[in-house]
Amino acid sequence: MHFTARMTCCLTLALALSGCSDFSMPSFSMPTLPGIHKFDVQQGNVITQDMVDQLKPGMTKSQVRFIMGTPLIADTFNQNRWDYYYSLSPKKGEEVRERVAIFFDNDQLVGFRGDYLPNVSNPE
Repeated sequence: MHFTARMTCCLTLALALSGCSDFSMPSFSMPTLPGIHKFDVQQGNVITQDMVDQLKPGMTKSQVRFIMGTPLIADTFNQNRWDYYYSLSPKKGEEVRERVAIFFDNDQLVGFRGDYLPNVSNPE
């Protein structure tokens, strides 16, 4: 008897509370919090078309280093390849990634590949 009275009371209370679900709170605006401060993040070597246009087959490693800067990746097991990489993650806008791989044979430049190619309209 005592159990049925409790159960009836709980069901009545649950039914009464479910009727309050359509109750709308008065609208108010939440204070806005300041946004997260982000920085522009640059990594690697800056690579430009002018730099790549200066590279000529037969250049020595020191001449290439003078033009391009120190390579980001110089593999100790493969002395004939240098990799240059640049990335920019701005706080607004799209991320920029640029790569150039330079190849040597007998310490002389033999070729390169990547996002920049030599400008063929540049006569010299």
